[in-house]
Amino acid sequence: MSERFRIATYNAISAAGLRRFPAHAYRVGPALAEPDAILLRSHVLEASAVPACVRAVARAGAGVNNVPVAQLTQRGIPVFNAPGANANAVKELVIAGILLAARRIVPAIDAVRALAPGDDYEQRVEAGKKRFAGIELHGKTLGVVGLGAIGGLVADAALKLGLRVVGYDPQVTPETLSRLPAPVRLEPGIDEVFAASDFVTLHVPLLGATRGLADARRLALCRSGAILLNFSRDAIVDEAAVVAAVASGQLGGYVCDFPSPRFAGVPGIVALPHLGASTEEAEEASAAMVIDQLRDFLEEGTVRNAVNFPAVEMPRESPHRLAIANANVPNMLAMISTTMARAGLNIHNMVNKSKGDMAYTLVDLDSTVDAGVLGELSAIPGVLSVRPVPPVPEPGS
Repeated sequence: MSERFRIATYNAISAAGLRRFPAHAYRVGPALAEPDAILLRSHVLEASAVPACVRAVARAGAGVNNVPVAQLTQRGIPVFNAPGANANAVKELVIAGILLAARRIVPAIDAVRALAPGDDYEQRVEAGKKRFAGIELHGKTLGVVGLGAIGGLVADAALKLGLRVVGYDPQVTPETLSRLPAPVRLEPGIDEVFAASDFVTLHVPLLGATRGLADARRLALCRSGAILLNFSRDAIVDEAAVVAAVASGQLGGYVCDFPSPRFAGVPGIVALPHLGASTEEAEEASAAMVIDQLRDFLEEGTVRNAVNFPAVEMPRESPHRLAIANANVPNMLAMISTTMARAGLNIHNMVNKSKGDMAYTLVDLDSTVDAGVLGELSAIPGVLSVRPVPPVPEPGS
């Protein structure tokens, strides 16, 4: 058979993940023309670069700051991500960052590398090491801002290292509480976490409310010499305030995954080159998760882990399925049903879910929907996209 779906990839996507696309039904390639879907990692996607043929966008990672979600939503295009798939990789890097800062490992390595060979080499090593005396983690307090998948894993690992852990999450859910280790003490706000901690690690998405979250006022609340860690998003901290706090000694150090010209040559700041999810395991897990979601959407109309669509799943009971994205407004289902009834179509099964201003409907019908009816449905005010979802044939059929 001819190819069924075309997937345009940006960035290098895990080869193991890409093998989850069956060759008989998909063609996958870098910046493939006329794609049904776009699959990316860190590539900054412009809304104007998304052609009308695109039905979905998928990011092999958790954050979607590089995707124009609002514009795609207006076009009825779901944006999928892979929450939690890289959580273990980021957790391990956060723990490494805590140890790097606590034991002053980076400046110590730099000092040893800078030593010239000579007869007194060992004496110079011994004489210089007192500059890098650090602290032990046992008994210190780690503050975790954001207790989702990554924050919860960091809290658990920190407890096992002998740290006390306090935390805050702006959207604590029963699921969050059930996942947290019992010894974690919840604080009423972010200020209280900063004030109570020897180490503070940030694990929140970049939103209007979190931009500049670690500012001069909050850094002043920290214990003198506290260590700040940011493996979430660069703009969550006020860079100028961090540099000033490190220079004054209010912060004992800053460890992040976001290099900045402001940090160049500043003692006490360690900036890694976006290594959070850069492990083979995390890249494969993220790709596998998001590709499975993308396939479910293209082949069945199912929506899981879309940041802008409600979760919708319905067992297929007919080969004649429609997927309709629409504004969440009154009387929409009635207009859709009336249009189908007027065309003589019998609805076999239907499910409709909403998420904020967006709603999504799956409809199984007893007969084929012709182009005229598809046009009438698309013309209903508030309907953003209409897509037939025929079953994907088996290989060789």
